[in-house]
Amino acid sequence: MSWVDSTPRRTRCAVYTRKSTEEGLEQPFNSIDAQKESGHAYIVSRRSEGWIPIADDYDDPAYSGGSMERPALQRLFSDIESGKVDVVVVYKLDRLSRSLADFCRMIEIFDRHSVSFVSVTQSFNTGDSMGRLMLNVLLSFAQFEREVTSERIRDKFVASKKRGYWMHGIPPLGYDVVERRLVVNPGEARSVRRIFEGFVETGSATKVVAELRAEGITTKAWTTKAGRQRSGRSIHKVALTAMLKNRVYLGELKSRGSWVLGTHEPIIDQALWDRAQAVFTVNPRRRANLTRSRTSYPLKGIIVDEDGRAMVGWHTTKPNGKRYCYYLSQTEIKVGSGIAPLPRIPAAEIEGLVLDQLREMLRAPELIERICAQASSLESGLDEAQTVVALTQIDRIWASLFPAEQARLMRLLVERVIVGPGSVEVRMRPSGFAHLVREFNSQQQELST
Repeated sequence: MSWVDSTPRRTRCAVYTRKSTEEGLEQPFNSIDAQKESGHAYIVSRRSEGWIPIADDYDDPAYSGGSMERPALQRLFSDIESGKVDVVVVYKLDRLSRSLADFCRMIEIFDRHSVSFVSVTQSFNTGDSMGRLMLNVLLSFAQFEREVTSERIRDKFVASKKRGYWMHGIPPLGYDVVERRLVVNPGEARSVRRIFEGFVETGSATKVVAELRAEGITTKAWTTKAGRQRSGRSIHKVALTAMLKNRVYLGELKSRGSWVLGTHEPIIDQALWDRAQAVFTVNPRRRANLTRSRTSYPLKGIIVDEDGRAMVGWHTTKPNGKRYCYYLSQTEIKVGSGIAPLPRIPAAEIEGLVLDQLREMLRAPELIERICAQASSLESGLDEAQTVVALTQIDRIWASLFPAEQARLMRLLVERVIVGPGSVEVRMRPSGFAHLVREFNSQQQELST
């Protein structure tokens, strides 16, 4: 006489829950708890068939169903691939996904590992063809609902902007938000006008940034809805350029990729705006040349002759108006041209030579390694990778810098340029590289906030 084991095979069930926002999660019994309770109750109802819950649940609070990049969902996939799950139980289909394409990929994973999918409130199982049909129909409606909701939100934003409501979070410098509308802040508005006027006058974002930092003018300081104070940050060239191209200052608001007339008071008139935008149409190199005459010689103070005497900047202007710049030794100035052992040196030639040596250092791995070691010895805590990034950034963006910024960086990195008859020696400043890395990291942090 033979015995047949009638005990049902154990079916390991994983309960997955999700909520799109943090709203209500602080409550003692929230949506996540309700989904888990429903899922476990369903598993208990199938206990006679061998269904048992696995040890841990898979909860994704405050995660959208439009993406698969959710920590608990990825952990669920990992356990499925490890053979730890037989059935995935959810309260409702859209808790697992709102995207038809994403859900198809999930079903492929389930099928590949012989895992079933059950929705507690929609009563279907993916184990048969009818269940799959119902699943696709319901998921299509879930995606349709998501798209319709997104369209309603976009339409609401557009309608609100047409009524003059501010829908972009932190207001720009020069404005405050009062009852959801932009209102001119008189003190900040004066700073904004000065920024536009200074840029039009000098054509140099570098000079404007330097003046703003010297006067302590920062980006917008604001207060969060929770009452936290956020102080302004130093204005860098990227933030300044964005400000100079922000049509909010003309009284407009951006809507669906285009600008429409708002209801707030403009800070900049059309004439000043047009003059500022005209500056941007000038090639950066040409703008640098236009401001060069107002910029000091970049090697001034660091270029000397073989005897250690400082060389000074000098220029002559021909009748045709063309200007020629040189570096002269003190002897040349005192005794006259042609008598001193060291002739006048064309400024562009010597500056180009120094720049070439600097670029060579920034491109040579062995020299970069030496610079990193020197910079780290001068200041502990410098990350080697960040140091290398900072050095290569300078070589990449050098041509787009204004002359004043080029001169500042050259003096920062070069300690001495010694010129003799037929020879030039360039001595770098290791502490300058350490300062450069600190400055680069500070600007990266400002951009990321």
